[in-house]
Amino acid sequence: MIRSAWSVLLLLSIASAGLAQDPIPPIKRLLPPPGIEIGGKVKKELTTRLKQLQQKLAAIESNPLAVDAEIYLKAVSLALRNGEFYKPKDVDVARAALDKAQQRIEQIEAGKADWPKAGGLLVRGYRSPIDDSVQPYGLHIPAKLDRSNPVPLYVWLHGRGDKETDLYFLANREKSKGYVAPDDAITLHPFGRQCIGFKSAGEIDVLDAIEDVKRRYSIDADRIVLMGFSMGGAGAWHLGAHYADDWVAISPGAGFAETARYQNLKPTNYPPSYTQTLWGCYDVPDYVRNLLNQPVIAYSGEIDKQIQAARVMEEAYAAEGKKLLHLIGPKTAHKYEPETLKTLLGQIKEFRDAGLNRTPSEVSLQTRTLRYPRMHWVEALRLDEHWRDSRIDAKVAWPDSVTISTKNIAALALHLQKIPAGFVVDIDGEKLKVEDAPADDAPLTLVKSDGKWSLGPVADDAALAKQTGLQGPIDDVFLEPFLVVVPREKSTNAKLQQWLEFEIAHFDDRWQALFRGKPRWKYEDQITPADIAKYHLIAWGTPSTNQVIRDSLAKLPLTWNADEVKIAGQSFSAKTHVPLMIFPNPQNPQKYLVLNSGPTFRELDDSSNSRQNPQLPDWAVIDITTPPDGKTPGKVAAADFFDEAWQAKPAVSAK
Repeated sequence: MIRSAWSVLLLLSIASAGLAQDPIPPIKRLLPPPGIEIGGKVKKELTTRLKQLQQKLAAIESNPLAVDAEIYLKAVSLALRNGEFYKPKDVDVARAALDKAQQRIEQIEAGKADWPKAGGLLVRGYRSPIDDSVQPYGLHIPAKLDRSNPVPLYVWLHGRGDKETDLYFLANREKSKGYVAPDDAITLHPFGRQCIGFKSAGEIDVLDAIEDVKRRYSIDADRIVLMGFSMGGAGAWHLGAHYADDWVAISPGAGFAETARYQNLKPTNYPPSYTQTLWGCYDVPDYVRNLLNQPVIAYSGEIDKQIQAARVMEEAYAAEGKKLLHLIGPKTAHKYEPETLKTLLGQIKEFRDAGLNRTPSEVSLQTRTLRYPRMHWVEALRLDEHWRDSRIDAKVAWPDSVTISTKNIAALALHLQKIPAGFVVDIDGEKLKVEDAPADDAPLTLVKSDGKWSLGPVADDAALAKQTGLQGPIDDVFLEPFLVVVPREKSTNAKLQQWLEFEIAHFDDRWQALFRGKPRWKYEDQITPADIAKYHLIAWGTPSTNQVIRDSLAKLPLTWNADEVKIAGQSFSAKTHVPLMIFPNPQNPQKYLVLNSGPTFRELDDSSNSRQNPQLPDWAVIDITTPPDGKTPGKVAAADFFDEAWQAKPAVSAK
């Protein structure tokens, strides 16, 4: 294991730092909100039993079914750690979770686990590769469902529940089918890491839960429906648009589809320009052409304020010359109107039964980042510039040709099988002929140079370039497996040391409370070549205290010594400034190195899921004379994106 009593050590360290510095005020947690005190006797009872069951679980942890017991123990553990009891009877919910964990452990020990073949309502779990945490999901499996052949899967995304932590999610999924529970399909309820709008690690949770269900049950991958309501409707808009080719049909209900209009922001109170740019990570109108590939049916209550999301998307569709299918429940507020829901499900079933066409003759891809690079058989490999509207529209005429138009695309791949010699690619008005047919499993790649397209591979992969999974911003690291690297030594700068200890503890606490996991971490002198090969690294400290930073500094676009922090032509005092950054790890350029940052959206952004977006770009310099708070880790002195070759651009002063 690469975790230990680090949190305790941090608390002791922070306490000692406070002797020399005025303490940094604590940041009030919004999600999940603090609960009630449950009393020492009850807490001891739950803690004692939890530890006993954790010991029993350790003896069977190699069994693949153990995760289905561990989800209950994790739920109780986090409830105790974070104070997630909201009424006295919640203690009984925790006791019931421990009972269920014990039952499953005993069945595993006896080799008689019954739930894997059970129908009805049940909860299961998987281990997330992001942080090794177990994440739960709920299932509804109709008792009379014929599972002799692959069955359709409905993915239902839940609404916002500030107090609906693991403990309550598990309990609710064991007693409620929810709005959607067709009798001829399995329904999956992803947890989405509770309340982060199915973004960041929450969106990966949905995808990972689907894969786990497909592994455990016979699912027809061409008949997977995506639906959700309220926050889940926003999630359906987001996952529908960013991963459109995963779904046979998409139906968002209520929710939100973007940030500025939903928040009623005016230019006078917009955030910094880089944060506005980062709205392009999740704002669905920026990805609307992806939705043209699949059937989409929006639902709204007629008098629901969240009808705004579908109205925004109606405009986005209209701008592309299309019309959004939008069903409206008459005289209905924030819920489904029964007859309209019946009509909606009937239409969804028609699309579902037709099945997903994985090789359509026409495909549209729209993105602003290579985090979301592909739609069916077209893939963006390089962009002219990140965070600009980027498009590929392609139409194939077998067996002769394909016609492509692009915008802001520097390289792309066509994943078309059996392209014959003589095949013509008409791209942006240029005609290219395929002389040698690629192998069946090899894509056809096209590269643009000086405005001209050619057939052939992209530039040498050894050269630094923004590419899929290596394109930033800072928050991108939290969608894939990461390892936190902390220093043993303290900085001689007491103010800087205090900031580091506060922010490391804040990150650790926030990940456990909000992201429902626990970061894996090591000290900087424990890092192995295997760690560097496997993980993105998040290194905290300075060049003098953290060997990972010290060994990488010469290859970073950053000067950092005891006196100066210098980046993009700007210089700052190292006594009062700290750099935050994401960059290809010089020790393994296929992984990230992040300096001194957790997720960049903070507690104040938790007030609305529409605000839980990346708040800082690829790099920032923080003035630590302003203490961290629920908005920023300090005063942002400068921040910007790197260019497509990961080079610093002239800095934009943060105002």
